[in-house]
Amino acid sequence: MLLGARALRAAGLLRPPGAVPRTGVARRARCGPGQRPVGRGFALPAGPDLRHFLRAAAAGQPGPSPELPPEPGSAPGAPKVYLETYGCQMNVSDTEIAWAILQKNGYARTKELEEADVVLLVTCSVRVPCSTAKALFLPRSLVPKVTLQCRCSPLAKKVLADKTEARHNPHTTKGTPREKAEQAIWNRLQHLKALKARRPRARAPLRVGILGCMAERLKEEILHREKLVDVVAGPDAYRDLPRLLAVAESGQQAANVLLSLDETYADILPVQTSAGGTTAFVSIMRGCDNMCSYCIVPFTRGRERSRPIASILQEVRMLSDQGVKEVTLLGQNVNSFRDLSEVQFQSVAAPGLSRGFRTVYKAKAGGLRFSHLLDQVSRIDPEMRIRFTSPHPKDFPDEVLQLIQERHNICKQLHLPAQSGSTRILEAMRRGYTREAYLELVHHVRDSIPGVSLSSDFIAGFCGETEEDHLQTVSLLREVRYNIGFLFAYSMRQPSKRSASELCGRNDGNIKVIFPDTELEDAAKCGAPGRAQPGDYVMVKVTSASSQTLRGVPLCRTTLSRAAASH
Repeated sequence: MLLGARALRAAGLLRPPGAVPRTGVARRARCGPGQRPVGRGFALPAGPDLRHFLRAAAAGQPGPSPELPPEPGSAPGAPKVYLETYGCQMNVSDTEIAWAILQKNGYARTKELEEADVVLLVTCSVRVPCSTAKALFLPRSLVPKVTLQCRCSPLAKKVLADKTEARHNPHTTKGTPREKAEQAIWNRLQHLKALKARRPRARAPLRVGILGCMAERLKEEILHREKLVDVVAGPDAYRDLPRLLAVAESGQQAANVLLSLDETYADILPVQTSAGGTTAFVSIMRGCDNMCSYCIVPFTRGRERSRPIASILQEVRMLSDQGVKEVTLLGQNVNSFRDLSEVQFQSVAAPGLSRGFRTVYKAKAGGLRFSHLLDQVSRIDPEMRIRFTSPHPKDFPDEVLQLIQERHNICKQLHLPAQSGSTRILEAMRRGYTREAYLELVHHVRDSIPGVSLSSDFIAGFCGETEEDHLQTVSLLREVRYNIGFLFAYSMRQPSKRSASELCGRNDGNIKVIFPDTELEDAAKCGAPGRAQPGDYVMVKVTSASSQTLRGVPLCRTTLSRAAASH
């Protein structure tokens, strides 16, 4: 459905003839004589007024050409940083946070890669770059009125229309979204390697940094592979970027991938990377506690924690003053928001889940919830559209649905990620609901918000998925008739990869141990040397460790009793 001119004007995309931008006269009426309106959290210096130009014209002198004020915290000769963002909206928000921190510490921003002293890539371990996303339209005979936007490999384009390799061979990882997302970064690093090599010796060496989820997941490999990357920073370590870059300036590699239980960057107002934009993302929470069996987010972004509502409202007001017409509230599980910053609300009872839904954790009492935040945000500017993503279907209490229905500036669009139409597969995914409970929620949403637009996520080829499971997903698409669907071919995830020449097992502490597959002596010296077989016990000398995996050198094959006696 096409938007009319009135709706486009509300979104800031069109202005009626003769209208002035919001950042002009309409906003200047709030300021005193000789003052300039406030934007991005700082006051611009007063420029020349009309009398200055008239005096200059009378004297036959040209008026001064306006100059942009220097960025706060930066000075002439400040190191220039170039930022590239890959993946989801959270990474866009993270880029703005990282830039706000660097700007405050004296860095300048450049859009020219050749000018940069520092190149930072904000990375993803799930999605390919937005530039490669493609729209997929299912045949009308299959799912009428459904547009499917594919964010993964060509293999996944037909996951719901045809029988594919992803579905029949669920263990395949060739061309999966994660590998394509990460391969895009490795390819980019090769380009930066060439840029480093041809950099003039008169200039300081180019520093390259990897930020975000890929940094958290592959920290060791990134640092050791070709020694190209100077800085690695996880999603909770952006405050440490100035120190990490200072260490890298001395020629050393620097990394901080510690996950935090409380970091929300609440005191940092992100600096929008696209000046003059009409839309913006506002991060309201970080991390996720749902622990779905296929998802890497809890391991790359940590546990759930929410920003204080006061800091969110401050940011939204600032965006409104800048003329932004649409704000999207962001979080990995955005509607489980729970602000614990105000003591008087810490004993509030936990809201109920959607009917038929459950969680892997106990209900969390206390705090201001998403419905309260959504109410407050929607009151700031009645001409600013409000969206939110990505929610979990379990967290849609009636007060949220009622608020969406009542407020004209809250978009009547909900993302309800189903992931599968099979109750058996949903159980394996640890989603916490059945197909029937999900459909009941869909009907309740449509009864509560007439005309609501629905979107969803689906994974095809999950471990153990059968033809019948797949057909149940197709039938769910037919029954719900989503407006948009995001389709992904399942990719097997391993905390640590091993090659075909390696074996792995688990120690007494249930920690995975990886070691080379080589000829081994028997500890009892009663048999010929041989390779370890499944079920053998192997004595391994541990030589390195990551957050989830040990690596070592095999010493010999043994038995439990001999191993215990040797300690």
